[in-house]
Amino acid sequence: MALRREAFLDHVKERGEYDTVEEAERAARVVLALLGAHLVGEVRARLAVRLPEEFALILLNPLQSAEPLPPERFVRATTAWIEGATEQTARWDVSAVLSTVADTAGDDLLKEILFQLPAGYDLLFGRPQPT
Repeated sequence: MALRREAFLDHVKERGEYDTVEEAERAARVVLALLGAHLVGEVRARLAVRLPEEFALILLNPLQSAEPLPPERFVRATTAWIEGATEQTARWDVSAVLSTVADTAGDDLLKEILFQLPAGYDLLFGRPQPT
């Protein structure tokens, strides 16, 4: 069952310590568009059905990526897409959104998501994996 838009954004807002829901929404849109470019097939579709419809559409119609970005480049890409962001604030944005996505996805789907991503994304999702 998909999380309601307000609940999803409330989680992002709380984790990102944003002053407004609009700030949380801006971060969610950028991070989900970038994440969608890295996920494929059934995994992306299964995550989409758990997100609010508006964010599912962003995930399913992602920005184009020529190659999977390592975590540090994912953060830099986020920095470029959010006006006024620095790498530090973008890392905060990525963490706020992806930790909410991790909760929404659940452990089994998150493992499949992490399998599709380069090493190190577990930290961005707030779910460090044993090495």
